[in-house]
Amino acid sequence: MNTPSLLILPGDGIGQEVMVEVQRIIAWYGDKRDLTFEVSEDLVGGAAYDKHGTPLHDDTMAKAQEVDAVLLGAVGGPKYDDLDFSVKPERGLLRLRKEMDLFSNLRPAQCFDALADFSSLKKELVSGLDIMIVRELTSGSYFGEPRGIFIEDGKRVGINTQRYTEDEIDRVARSAFELARKRDNRLCSMEKANVMESGILWRDVVTEVHAADYADVELSHMYADAGAMQLVRAPKQFDVILTDNLFGDILSDCAAMLTGSLGMLPSASLGAPMENGRPKAMYEPVHGSAPDIMGQGKANPCACILSFAMALRYSFDQGEEATRLETAVEAVLAKGIRTGDLMMADGGTPVSTSQMGDAILAELEASL
Repeated sequence: MNTPSLLILPGDGIGQEVMVEVQRIIAWYGDKRDLTFEVSEDLVGGAAYDKHGTPLHDDTMAKAQEVDAVLLGAVGGPKYDDLDFSVKPERGLLRLRKEMDLFSNLRPAQCFDALADFSSLKKELVSGLDIMIVRELTSGSYFGEPRGIFIEDGKRVGINTQRYTEDEIDRVARSAFELARKRDNRLCSMEKANVMESGILWRDVVTEVHAADYADVELSHMYADAGAMQLVRAPKQFDVILTDNLFGDILSDCAAMLTGSLGMLPSASLGAPMENGRPKAMYEPVHGSAPDIMGQGKANPCACILSFAMALRYSFDQGEEATRLETAVEAVLAKGIRTGDLMMADGGTPVSTSQMGDAILAELEASL
């Protein structure tokens, strides 16, 4: 197989800083593990708007369709708040997801032992937490039509349509069941079948897919509001959670904060297999562009580095190397090495963005 290709889109704010550390990791794998990538780089979000007047140039979109995986940093910032909605930085991210048809968003919520005290929940509730939320990413209320702000009887009305087809639910359900088989073999599907017709269809299709092809996986159903409550009551009851676009946005952020810091959380957005068998894929940290700390060396690069680890696992069939990288991050944290977002009152060794990268590279060296 040809050298795997990566398109790097650092984006805005701290996205550019954390991506530097990822590129150092990528270079290390080429030098020390004979695992090389054909890497290209381009603009997205506000950076693309500043140069092209659009948050994602057509040429960049074409590149994203051609590579084996896209690695994105973050988009947005207050300097773009007054832009028209159609050209806001976030529209570039949504276009990538939609046109690449990245329908399955994997959002892990894993609590490293060294960070269990950071959670707002009691340590015993989150220590050892390892949840995977699978969020449908290309349909639902974020994309449904009609949508917009209209005038009715002289008053403004905001409309967003929650719309799902049977096929859209079927394919994301299958991706979640496959993932559950590789974990603890349990899946909880969350919707609002009690008040929404789309929720009724969601539950019906997930149940049908389960009965047809995944009866070996333990399946349960839960209303999404009850799921949110259970996530903060007893989160370790879950293994894989499957849900739609809107509820997935909310529930994954809720689960993320159980771990204590958005600066630690990666994500993967996957689509259908390409001709070479690899899925269409984009990997990105959960955190935003954090313009308040941009350029100060305070950003935590771990989420972006762990997003690359997900790329190793899901796009490039390098599970052992993904584990190597994840273990290196965990070892650094266990030694008390911390960027500012991870500092505790009772101590730790404060480091900059690049120093955190240094520490992770040192652990990778030690693993050889």
